Amino acid sequence: MRRLGKAMEEVVERKKEFRTTVDGTVVKRVYTPTDLEELEQDTSPPGEYPFTRHIMPTGYRSRLWTMRQYSGFATVEETNKRYKYLYQQGNTGFSVAFHLPTQEGYDSDHPLAVGEVGKCGVAIDSLQDMEELWEGIPLADVSTSMTINATAPIILAMYIAAAEKQGASQSELRGTVQNDLLKEYIARNTYFLAPEPSIRLTTDLCSYCAQNMPKWNSISISGYHMREAGATAIQEAAFTLANGIAYVQAMIDKGMEVDSFAPQFSFFFAAYTNLLEEVAKFKALRRVWAKIMKERFGAQNPRSMMLRFHVQTDGFTLTEQQPLNNITRVTLQALAGVLGGCQSLHTNSFDEALALPNEEAVQVALRTQQIIAHESGVADAVDPLGGSYYIEWLTDKIEEGIRKYIAEIDEMGGAVAAVKKGYIQREIMRSAYDYQKAVDSAEQVVVSVNKFTSEEKLKVKLLEIDEKVEKKQIERLKKLKRERDKEKVRQVLDKVRQVAQSDENVMPVSVEAVKAHATVGEISDAFRDVFGEYREPSII
Repeated sequence: MRRLGKAMEEVVERKKEFRTTVDGTVVKRVYTPTDLEELEQDTSPPGEYPFTRHIMPTGYRSRLWTMRQYSGFATVEETNKRYKYLYQQGNTGFSVAFHLPTQEGYDSDHPLAVGEVGKCGVAIDSLQDMEELWEGIPLADVSTSMTINATAPIILAMYIAAAEKQGASQSELRGTVQNDLLKEYIARNTYFLAPEPSIRLTTDLCSYCAQNMPKWNSISISGYHMREAGATAIQEAAFTLANGIAYVQAMIDKGMEVDSFAPQFSFFFAAYTNLLEEVAKFKALRRVWAKIMKERFGAQNPRSMMLRFHVQTDGFTLTEQQPLNNITRVTLQALAGVLGGCQSLHTNSFDEALALPNEEAVQVALRTQQIIAHESGVADAVDPLGGSYYIEWLTDKIEEGIRKYIAEIDEMGGAVAAVKKGYIQREIMRSAYDYQKAVDSAEQVVVSVNKFTSEEKLKVKLLEIDEKVEKKQIERLKKLKRERDKEKVRQVLDKVRQVAQSDENVMPVSVEAVKAHATVGEISDAFRDVFGEYREPSII
C-alpha cells in the first residue's frame, strides 16, 4: 500500500494548479476532516439561523422551487401567447422581460427607441399594454416577477392597476419587482437618474409594498448581471450583499423598522457551470446575510434574516458554436441552483446565444427543471451535499472572500460611494479581462469554442422579431394618446413632479398617473424634470 501511495504521488497531474474558476479559489487534491479543524463549525440544521443549509427545515420536500421562465418579446399579444404556452407546459411562475425603451423610461415612439421596439423584451408603454399582457391570466392567482429597475415604480403601478381591473386587490398580489438600481450603475446601465434619487424611488416602492402589499417582494437585489459582466463567484456574492446593506440602511434612514420591510427583500443570482463552487456560494450567501441582518441591523424576525433568492442559469456561458451543448451547461447550472437551495429558477434556452428563444428551446429549458425536480432525487433530501469536506471548506473560503470585500466597501463609505468611485466596476472589469485572456490562451477550456471545435452548419430555427412590430406598437400608442383625456394627463403629471419634489411616497401618484393613461415615457420625463438625467463619469 505504501508503494501504491508513493506511485500515486508521482503521477503528473493535468495542471500545475487547479482553481474553481479562472480567478477563483485554489483547489487541493483531496479534502479531509483536518481541513475543517480551524474553521467555524456550523452545525445548524436547515431552517434555523444562520440558515446555511436551507431557509426551510423541509427544503423541497414540502414544496418545489418555483419554475419561473423569463420571457417577453415583440407585442403584448405575442408575449401573452407565450405565457399561456409556458403555463400549459408546467411553468409555475411568470417572469416578464421588458424591451429596452421601457427599461430606460422611453416610449416606443421616442427617437432613441428606433430599432429596439420589442427586440429584447415586450413593449409596454401604457396601462392598456399591461392589461392586455395579462389577458386571460388571473393576477390574483399567479406569481409574477418583473425585471425592471429605473421605471420600477411606474411598472408596478401598472401591474397594480391591471390587477384591480381584474378584481384583485393589492394585498392579494404575489411576485417580485427587481427595483435594484445600484447594480445598473455597476453592470447593466439601464438607468436615467443619479444614484441618490434612484435610491429614493427604490425605497419609496419598498416602503409602499411593506404597507400595502404584504405578499410582494419589493426588491430583488441582483448579482446575476455582475456575474454576466465578468465577476467571479465571490465578487458576485460580495457586491450583491454590499448593495443589500445599502438598501437596508436607506430604508432605516427613511424611518422604517428593519423587521417591517426586510422580510420582503429578495435576491437574484447566476448559476455558473462550476457546480460545486456555486453550491458553496449559495450556502455562504445565506450565512453571511443572516449574520449581517442580525448583528449589523438588529433584526429580530427570522424572515428578515433569510436570504431568499431566484437563480438564472448563466447566459454568458452559452455558446453560438454547437448550441445543443448549451443544454448540458444549463443542466449543470440548474442543478447547482437546486443543490444550493434556490426558491425559484429560470433555465436558459439552448439557442439564446443566437436569438430570443423559440418554443422548442423554451420547452427543453423548462423540461430540464422538471427532470431535475421529479427524476434526479436531489430534491428529496435537504442540502444533500452538506457535510462534504470540500463543500464545507469552500463555503468558508467564499464567506471569507465576501467579508473581505464588504469590509473594503465599508471603508469607502458603502456601496453607493464605491459605485461612484468606480471601484466595483473596475474589480469586475479586471476579472472579465483575466477570464478572456484565459479563454484566448485555452487555459480556460470552453468546449466548442477553443477546444473540441467542429465545422458545422447551423440547424437551429431562430425566433425573429418582425419589423412590423415597431410600427404596430407606435400606431397603438398614438391612438391611445389621441383618445385619452389630455387635460387629466397634464394635471396628473404636474402632480407627479410635485410629489417627486417633496418627501411624499411616489407610488400612490404613480398609480394615479397610469390610471389616467400617462405613459412610461411621460412619467419618466416628469422624474427627469425634477431630478435631472445622470451621465456616468469615466471610471477607467
